[in-house]
Amino acid sequence: MKIIAIGRNYAEHAKELNNPVPITPVIFMKPDTALLKDNKPFYHPDFSQDIHHEIEIVLKVSKEGKHISEKFAAGYYEEIALGVDFTARDIQSRHKEKGLPWELAKAFDNSAPVSNFLPKAKFADIYNISFNLDINGQTRQQGNTKNLLFSFERIIAFVSQYITLKKGDLIFTGTPEGVGKVAVGDKLEGFLEGEKLLDFYVK
Repeated sequence: MKIIAIGRNYAEHAKELNNPVPITPVIFMKPDTALLKDNKPFYHPDFSQDIHHEIEIVLKVSKEGKHISEKFAAGYYEEIALGVDFTARDIQSRHKEKGLPWELAKAFDNSAPVSNFLPKAKFADIYNISFNLDINGQTRQQGNTKNLLFSFERIIAFVSQYITLKKGDLIFTGTPEGVGKVAVGDKLEGFLEGEKLLDFYVK
């Protein structure tokens, strides 16, 4: 299982970090050791003083595919979930300044909490799904899939031109604006169409 993540897939998030809005998907990866399941606590690493939350819709790949056509890409995922792409923003900023890869900022252990998955058939319109992240009872991020720069099908088609997708792979599809720092003791709750799927603490 691998975790593929899309950066800057909501225009307002790109702008809040003073990044250009991309014309093709921005891809990075996390190892399977980044996965954090079952609402287990996230332990704040000591190598960063600026861990940011990024709430995202996550796709689960349902069958193997490569060079997938966009018109057939919807057949390659059947379930969606909520995930948090934890990012060591201080490390990322230093690496971006030097033109270095992001992995140390993105791929560390437990940096990818993921909720239980729901069938996409449950949703009347996959491109009008609201989701939000609350911290200590206050909403910090709100998003809707209607604002995606690159659709789920475009992402699957694009990634599969370079990397074979296998059953069980996870795709983080990008975060809306409102990212920010988390601290030890914070309670994070993630909601998909009002249903709470994430509920865990930072320790």
